[in-house]
Amino acid sequence: MLNTCWFKICLGLCIATPSAHAVDINFKPVTDGVYAYVGDKGGRTYDNEGLNANIGLIVTSAGAVLIDSGATSQSARKIHEAVRRVTPQPVKWVINTGGQDHRWLGNGYFLAQGADIIAHANARADMLARANDHMVNLTATLKERADGTVPTLPTRFIEGFDARLELGGITLELRHRGGGHTPGDMMVWLPSRNVLFSGDIVYVDRILSVIPVSNTKAWLTAFKVIEDLQPRHIVPGHGDVTNLATAAADTGEYLLALRAHMKKAVDDGVDLSVAVKSFNPQPFMRLLNAAELMPGNANRTYLELERE
Repeated sequence: MLNTCWFKICLGLCIATPSAHAVDINFKPVTDGVYAYVGDKGGRTYDNEGLNANIGLIVTSAGAVLIDSGATSQSARKIHEAVRRVTPQPVKWVINTGGQDHRWLGNGYFLAQGADIIAHANARADMLARANDHMVNLTATLKERADGTVPTLPTRFIEGFDARLELGGITLELRHRGGGHTPGDMMVWLPSRNVLFSGDIVYVDRILSVIPVSNTKAWLTAFKVIEDLQPRHIVPGHGDVTNLATAAADTGEYLLALRAHMKKAVDDGVDLSVAVKSFNPQPFMRLLNAAELMPGNANRTYLELERE
């Protein structure tokens, strides 16, 4: 459990704002024993309680596995209530697919319910470094709906590229390739169900976000794993449950285009501002948030290519 200073900040920001709206969490079936909640495709808001991302559920004879724990303790409780509407099985494991707030800030709630919390070892430093910032930003947006949230580290960290877990006869293969959207990005593959929980390696319907801790080179390496697996169903980090063709169109092709453009700009000595403005956004403007996020994505990718 983290010892954080966000409580002091919360006192100044946490003014209750009444609202008639609350997030409605319901898991929909993907295939036999596998479910997904598709979160809001926009930004974090008071009404969506920071759950602008997808959450997964796997039901086995020995217990349930939750893919990501939500953005707050209160939303984690609602996720748990939604799990109980699907199965009476207890949540045995929670797998955090990365270090972004809505992937792990509900950990404390599920730890108190007796769950084992699992993440990749590369997520640990990122979680520690950004926990306070996550809490400040969430508290400013969610106000009293962030109350009770204490950033809580996983209880088990996975090392290396691949790991294999089994629960109730269901095999879960964990795949990590050095990060992507965040350093700890890790995918969960269910070979018997032909389902991949990609975490933030895949965005569909909305543009992906390259943030300061992102690594687009590792991101594409991870995406190559998806192409090799050829999953029938992909539960992306953001957007509707999808297939490989759509994932490639909305994530893979954008990353390839962005890196190719910025690599040529760096190699040719083109100024950063010119490189950002000359990237052609039109093939991807159909995606939500594209106009807002593309300039920052281009800027950070250029700087990453400079470091390479």
